[in-house]
Amino acid sequence: MDLNQLLKDFLEYLEIERNVSKLTIRNYKHYLERFLGFLSGTPLSSVKSSVKSPSDITSESIRQYRLYLSRYVDEHGISLKRVTQNYHLIALRSFLKYLIKRDINVISPDKIDLPKAESRSIKFLERDSVDRLLNMPEISKIEGLRDKAILEVLFSTGLRVSELVGLNRDQINFDRREFGVIGKGRRARVVFLSDTAVDWLNRYLKERSDTSKALFIRYSGKTPEDIESLRLTARSVQRLVEKYVKKARLPIKITPHGLRHSFATDLLHGGADLRAIQEMLGHKNVSTTQIYTHITNPQLKEIHEKFHRK
Repeated sequence: MDLNQLLKDFLEYLEIERNVSKLTIRNYKHYLERFLGFLSGTPLSSVKSSVKSPSDITSESIRQYRLYLSRYVDEHGISLKRVTQNYHLIALRSFLKYLIKRDINVISPDKIDLPKAESRSIKFLERDSVDRLLNMPEISKIEGLRDKAILEVLFSTGLRVSELVGLNRDQINFDRREFGVIGKGRRARVVFLSDTAVDWLNRYLKERSDTSKALFIRYSGKTPEDIESLRLTARSVQRLVEKYVKKARLPIKITPHGLRHSFATDLLHGGADLRAIQEMLGHKNVSTTQIYTHITNPQLKEIHEKFHRK
């Protein structure tokens, strides 16, 4: 069987048996089609016209592919970040594991080592900057009420933007101030709302006259026939956060994910347990949550103040 057909089978396997998100499947398709294109000698064009077999995946072809990723520059002169190169290799390793599962003789995925990724600096806001950002929307208009509710919910819950825009009105338990969400990796968790977030959500929803089940909807453009297409997109939320960050003249550029970081660091500053924060953020491994301890460790600050020369 050729690799193009096996790739199609692999993507269907991710969808049906692994219950992987559509976004992950789309990304894996992009990464693996780039690899098959590389094997075919046409990495910048369609790979469908070239048939390759699993035996073409060798240690040398993978080495050459890694060099290709490292040296890749697009038409705008932009190269691939190290973390993006890793995503390509992670997808390839997952594909190889699938082929082995089907008893197809291929190179072991363990032979593909991931390069060390660059350390990422985490952008987050101190509490006074968060308060300033939250006060930016003009609440005299329904759009402003919506934006105020969005900002309050993001900081109150630490939701990913994709989780936020997927929320429906009937998901929210206003009495218990909580709701369930299916996050990254299809992991379910309970998310809690602050009193302030609940208050602004209620104020926003009372002004709604539409029948859309979406918790947050757009107000620009024509009203579509399909009322459910009013649901805000992740990009729309990113733009509105960017707008209010500029309006607040904050010292750093913050995205919706930056508000997630701010939520986590605020909890750590308050003395919250790392395992509890892991659950609230929906992290699979606590090692992912531990990145926040490096920037919020009060003990290190106390040691510095005590022993460093005045």
